[in-house]
Amino acid sequence: MNPLEQPGIPVEEQLRSWSELNVEPFDKLDVDPYTRTRVILMNGSEVESILFSHQFARNTDNLEIRQALALSRRVEAQQQKAVNGLNPGDQTPLETTIGYEQVAVDLTAWLARHEPDPMLKQALDFALLEDFDHLYRYANLYELIDGKDATALTDHLTEITPGRPTAVEHRHPHDDVRGHFETHTVDPLSRLHVMTIVGAEQQTMNFYMNHGTDWIEPIARGLYSEIALIEEQHVTHYESLLDPLDSWLKQLVFHEYNEVYLYWSMLQNESDRRIAALWELHLDMELGQLAAAGELLRKFEGIDPAELLPPELPDTPLTFEPNKDYVRAVLAEQIDLRTDGLDYVDVSELTADHRSIEYRERVNAGGVPSEMVIDMNREHSGREYRDETEGDHPVADLVATDAGSGSS
Repeated sequence: MNPLEQPGIPVEEQLRSWSELNVEPFDKLDVDPYTRTRVILMNGSEVESILFSHQFARNTDNLEIRQALALSRRVEAQQQKAVNGLNPGDQTPLETTIGYEQVAVDLTAWLARHEPDPMLKQALDFALLEDFDHLYRYANLYELIDGKDATALTDHLTEITPGRPTAVEHRHPHDDVRGHFETHTVDPLSRLHVMTIVGAEQQTMNFYMNHGTDWIEPIARGLYSEIALIEEQHVTHYESLLDPLDSWLKQLVFHEYNEVYLYWSMLQNESDRRIAALWELHLDMELGQLAAAGELLRKFEGIDPAELLPPELPDTPLTFEPNKDYVRAVLAEQIDLRTDGLDYVDVSELTADHRSIEYRERVNAGGVPSEMVIDMNREHSGREYRDETEGDHPVADLVATDAGSGSS
C-alpha cells in the first residue's frame, strides 16, 4: 500500500462523540498479552504525536499552520482517549508496568532484528538488555507486594530473568547521547524504527514519572524512581539518533506516516476483532491526517511528500512475537557493554575515574532499590522470581542459584 495514494477520512470529518470514545476495556486476564502490548504501543504513539504537535505550535507564528495543527491534534487526542480507554480499570499500575516492559523487550528486539543500519541496531541492542532487566525487577516487586505471578500477564511469551543489571545502567548524561542518522540517506525503515522506539520509551518515562508515588511501600517507590531515571536515559539515547535538520513540517509528515505504518501493522496482527476494528478506523484517520500534513508541506515549503516518503509501506508489518533466542544471544554477547561518549566499549575499558562510574557511585550511594527488591523477595518468597522457559541463564554469573527460582 502507498499511503500517499489513500485519501483516508478527511481530518475535518474525524471528530467523534464521547460515547464513541468511551470504549469497552479488554479483560486483563483473558486478553492476548500482545493485544495489551499493541494497545500500549499505540497509546504511546498518539501521545508522541500530540506532544510533537504542541511543540511545533509553540515554534511557528503561521496562523494557518497553527490552526491545522490544532485540528489534527484534537483528533489525535480523541484517538489517544479511545486507545488508552481499552485498558481496564482493574488493571493496577504495576500490572500496566509489566505490560510496558513486555512492550519494551519484544518491540526493541523485533526492531533490532529487522534494522538495516548497524549503528541503529547497536543502539537498540544496547537498551534492550536494560529494559529486559526492568521486567525482571518489576516481576519480583509484583510477587513481593501483591503475591502474584507476572506470567499471568506475560503468558510466558517473554522470559523474565536478569538482563544488564539496573544498578550498573546509570550513566553520566554525556554517555547517553548518540550520533544521529543522516536524513537524506537513511533507510526509510530505519526512520520508522527510531520514531517508534522514541514514542514508546517516552511513554514509559512519562508513566513512571507520574505513577511512581502510587504505592505506600518504600521499595516500590524507590524502584519506580530508579527505573524512571533509566527510562529518561533511554529517551535521550534514542531521540539523539534522529537527524535534527528536518524542518518542523517534514517532521510532521514523518510522524503521520509512522502512525499509518503502526496502525497498519497492528491491524495485520490483531486477534481481537473489536479492537482490530478500532485499528482500522484509526488507520483511515491517519491516512487523512497524512494527506493534510502533505498539503501543508507542499504549500509552505514547496516539497511534495513523495520526495520524502517511500512509494509503499514496508513488506513486513511491525509484529509483537516472542524474541527469546534473540534476547539470549544479545545477553551472551553484550552484557558487559557500556557507553563512552559516542562509542560502545567493554566495561573493562572504563577507568575507575570515568564520569559514568563516578555518576553511578553517587546515585547508588545508600542502597539500590533494583537490588533491594530482589533481596527482599528472596527473603519473602524463599527465592527470586524468574520465568526462564528456555533453560538456564545464558550468562554464567547470572544463573539462578536458589532452588525453585520462579516459574519455568
